[in-house]
Amino acid sequence: MTKVGIAAYGITPFTKDDQKIESVLFKSAKNLFENNPKINKKDIDAVLVSTNNNSKYLSPILSEMLGMQPKIAHSIESLCNSGTNSIVSAYSYIASGLADVVLVTGAERYDSPGQILEWDDSRGEFKHPIFWASIFSKSYKREFSISDEQLALVSVKNHKQAKENPNALSSQIFTIQDVMNSKKLTDDLKVLDCSRPCTGSASIILTSEEMTKKITDTPIWITGIGQKTTSAGFTKNTSFSSMESTRQAGHTALKMANHDTKNIDVAEIHDAFSVCEPMALESLGFSKSGQGISMIQELYETNDFKINPRGGLIGAGHPLGATGIAQTIEITQQLQSNAGNRQVDSAKIGLVHNMSAAATSSTVLVLEK
Repeated sequence: MTKVGIAAYGITPFTKDDQKIESVLFKSAKNLFENNPKINKKDIDAVLVSTNNNSKYLSPILSEMLGMQPKIAHSIESLCNSGTNSIVSAYSYIASGLADVVLVTGAERYDSPGQILEWDDSRGEFKHPIFWASIFSKSYKREFSISDEQLALVSVKNHKQAKENPNALSSQIFTIQDVMNSKKLTDDLKVLDCSRPCTGSASIILTSEEMTKKITDTPIWITGIGQKTTSAGFTKNTSFSSMESTRQAGHTALKMANHDTKNIDVAEIHDAFSVCEPMALESLGFSKSGQGISMIQELYETNDFKINPRGGLIGAGHPLGATGIAQTIEITQQLQSNAGNRQVDSAKIGLVHNMSAAATSSTVLVLEK
């Protein structure tokens, strides 16, 4: 099987700044090339842009701004898991032999609403993600007798971990009471239960085995990929207290990598809302059904950064097109023992979980030293 490696990455701080999308995209790519002088821009075969911004033709524009003339240049949009979908596309170009070196850059502005799926009348008048998250929260709490205070711990843990991430949107520490007292949005969700849109960009370079070894002395390899789309409308979900697309994508990725969840040393989980983290942990097999919160509590109490070391989406911020790439960069840094105060001891195998729209579509990556 063709080996595909991660050879370089660049990232910007996640902020509330008002910048043009082209500028945001450019900054993380510029950061990547400045930090990796061995990369020759003439060797870039493809440039893929991950964004939900409605500006068109961004990949050729980014290529020109960087002084490159790639064979392949296009954008990829898939709501919140655009980033990992772009990485899978880059992997595919290399595995097929169409490219040796692919730059993937994701970016979003703070005011990007994502694409509202107006055709999905099953949502009634409530089309904003907060409403599917409320359904998930109510269902999960009811089925497993989980309290609002227990779910609040997800936000507390991830904000604490984000404080060790210099690129995170949040640098604040919160208590369970702080989360409980934050503005109530629905019966089941408060402001601090939610990730926040922001301005940010992340870039990553995927390369063939030969090129990877030329560029970096600390290559990280993508050994497992799983993708599953069950629907676009969340009413097709088989359950509102588990994530079927996540379960299937995780199974596929782990099988391809020839690993089990128990082999995973560090993982990035798509915690768009507090309930998503325990649900995803359970659906991926990190814990049994209904016990994800217990796992999160133990990690918090032992100061173990195994899950969402950069602060998750809740702590780090959620610039849609950049999120999956930023998650992948975090796992890469962890496996390279380059994550500073967030470092998980002896991390050799990592997992990335990125999803869209009530887990109707999920992507899971397995990364190894």
